[in-house]
Amino acid sequence: MPDSEGPPAGVDPDKASVARMYDAMLGGEHNFAIDREAVAAFTAIDPQVRTLARANRAFLGRAVRFLVASGVRQFIDLGSGIPTQGNVHEVAQAAGPGARVVYVDNDPVAVAHSASLLADNPDAAIVAADIRRPDDVLSSPQVCKLIDFEQPVAVLMITILHFITQEESPAGIVGAFRDALPEGSWLALTHATDEDRPDTAAAVGRLYRSRATSPVTARSRNEIHSLFDGFDLVGPGLVYVPLWRPDADEDIPDNPSQYWVYAGVGRKSA
Repeated sequence: MPDSEGPPAGVDPDKASVARMYDAMLGGEHNFAIDREAVAAFTAIDPQVRTLARANRAFLGRAVRFLVASGVRQFIDLGSGIPTQGNVHEVAQAAGPGARVVYVDNDPVAVAHSASLLADNPDAAIVAADIRRPDDVLSSPQVCKLIDFEQPVAVLMITILHFITQEESPAGIVGAFRDALPEGSWLALTHATDEDRPDTAAAVGRLYRSRATSPVTARSRNEIHSLFDGFDLVGPGLVYVPLWRPDADEDIPDNPSQYWVYAGVGRKSA
């Protein structure tokens, strides 16, 4: 995205965007200098941040394929970010033709690029909404059109809940979506942890508070596990992202805790 074009309406030019930073980490082009500067500062704290971003994206693909194989044909991707390679609708519709996907984001750049990408796809849509207001998402025309709550639905919360503060009640947000889902639905999430690399997590937290539009709240494994209340985790449980059902050709790191993000997938219990 050429910086000369300037940010669109609704974008704070003095703050890096979480969605655009992630795009920059993945090598995308839909970001601004302010976002790339923040990623450079992040890389100074943790040189493998781009590797971690790719590992998180790879988990998303594996999780979606697992969910399709488990019979899911409906997905709500919360905090979906800017479209890049391996988008949920691409993975899901390749594995299960006719799969329907609703993306949700509050970043204007993410929403605009998603709308453009999905213009000719009748089974996918983008909602401009904040996940802190679940009712706005669940009552949106796009969700009402594409999602049948009489059938299993997978809700994806990929690296989004650590941008929700304790005061904003991440458990309450997950609970609101869980309560709207029929039995047999699913939750997939990834979440940064401060358990094994507390100094790194603290430094990243300071970076996001000072430079980005959303702060980061890393949490312990137990705190992240509690977000699955009402869901039964499938094997291998809550693990570091590279360890969740890796593909045969994927490298398993010698020290998985260096990937300081947990991942899990759970099925809504009776």
